[in-house]
Amino acid sequence: MTTAPTAPGPPVSGPPRSAAARSGAPAPDDLPAPDDLAARAAALVRDAVLGDLARRVVADCGADVGLVGVPDPEVTGPAAEGMVLRHWAGTRAELLHGLAVPAGTGLGGRALAERTPNWVPDYRAATTISHHYDAAVTAEDLYAMLTVPLLHHGAVHGVVYASLRAVVPFGDVRIGAVTRLAEAATRALAGAAAWCGAPAAADPAPAGPVPSTRRSGPRPGPRPAPPLTRREHEVLRWAATGRTNPEIAAQLGLTCNTVTGYLKSALHKLGVRNRTELALAARESGLLD
Repeated sequence: MTTAPTAPGPPVSGPPRSAAARSGAPAPDDLPAPDDLAARAAALVRDAVLGDLARRVVADCGADVGLVGVPDPEVTGPAAEGMVLRHWAGTRAELLHGLAVPAGTGLGGRALAERTPNWVPDYRAATTISHHYDAAVTAEDLYAMLTVPLLHHGAVHGVVYASLRAVVPFGDVRIGAVTRLAEAATRALAGAAAWCGAPAAADPAPAGPVPSTRRSGPRPGPRPAPPLTRREHEVLRWAATGRTNPEIAAQLGLTCNTVTGYLKSALHKLGVRNRTELALAARESGLLD
């Protein structure tokens, strides 16, 4: 028995679907504006820089715990705007994670308000600071603590903490090492903010009219990207989000030594010295787009 062929249905009205619609890709009208993309990229670089700063305080400066507080307008204190501890390394508990620190409170809040480094050999016994956070500090078994503000043109981009689980004085060598890391991170943050064509969020507004230094016409394109291998590029993109080498290794199914090798190769090709500079150079080269 032969089945009669099915008559074709009426044509579907309306314009033909685009290739983007058929593939599920966003339509051009749905894509973020270039300025939004630049701001998002700058935020990624900022998170990578500050996350790397917390880790390097531990790895390079001999601290047991590294923390970085980021200014937050929703946290207010007796002196000025406060901050939130957004990045950490070496912690055992979670009481310091996401902790709000108003300016002027604790050691970090004092550094934020005074815009100068501060340190104490024994946080819990110190008489020169408030003790709002003793429970969180005790949970981490911390004693000696150094805080350094991230300053750029008078604006505070954050505060980095270097803490030890021992009562010891901070010598010039360790203070200098943490200060140099803070300065490098601040330069990277300022570069990321400048790339997206706007002042950093913490920069104060100018007191009067100032001549515009922004170049007219289209924004210059990124510098030519170096010829990274596929694996180097993958490792670089994960490192720029603040992932540690073990986390990248687990994500890509590699060993930690292999990840370290790829990162060293990328550092060499981009002509930079550390992960902080790597994140900024990768952004400027268009490798994170």
